Amino acid sequence: MSSPASSPASSPALTLPEEMLLLALDPQRGKPLCARGYLRYATAGAVLAELELQGRIREERGRVQVVNPLDPADPLLASLLRTLDPPSKSRFRSGTNAKRWVRQHAQYAEENHLDALVQRGLLSRETRRFLGLFPYQRHFPVHPDLCAAALRRFQHAEAYGFPDQRSRILAALAAATGLATTLSAQGRGSRPAMKLLLRAQWTALAVYRNVKQDRSNSGSGDGGGWSDGGGGGGCGGGGGGD
Repeated sequence: MSSPASSPASSPALTLPEEMLLLALDPQRGKPLCARGYLRYATAGAVLAELELQGRIREERGRVQVVNPLDPADPLLASLLRTLDPPSKSRFRSGTNAKRWVRQHAQYAEENHLDALVQRGLLSRETRRFLGLFPYQRHFPVHPDLCAAALRRFQHAEAYGFPDQRSRILAALAAATGLATTLSAQGRGSRPAMKLLLRAQWTALAVYRNVKQDRSNSGSGDGGGWSDGGGGGGCGGGGGGD
């Protein structure tokens, strides 16, 4: 039996941040299923998770330690790896604060990974205007099954209890952004299991702490939608500019 998290042979190879963006995309409306600010944090968290899976970084007491500073093959991952503090012989406050890094690099990570998906021909981009004045963007899968395939992989892994690290990371990031119920085949029944995964994944915890800070500051989502000029709201909520 093949791994539940593996992609079909015809599917493109995706990094964790790319997979996260496709999972969170509403393919009919071209915008995310959660507040854009939360998705930005999740994309940055997925970058750290991908770098950890590749053996480039590790976490120690909430700080990111670079263990292999050589550039990854992916140029976007390479550029983001270079923003982390280089390896240090000192253990005193060495490394980069994970929560702070996610907040600082969230916008860059999300916008540039969307650009990369467009450049690879996986997403198309439409620029529209809110009230005829303010430009915003929508992103649509070029292949109609692209987002559905990502969701099937997620739900297949869920059926097996998220058996591998990659699927556990995606589930934890979904929980951190409030997408667990939206993506799960089990609906609200998935929340306890995904919350447990969230607590076990340091990258998702860094995302969740930023989401929690935003909620505490504003009492809601970021209000930005996906590159639109109107309100975003929480997961499953709509944004302006439709």
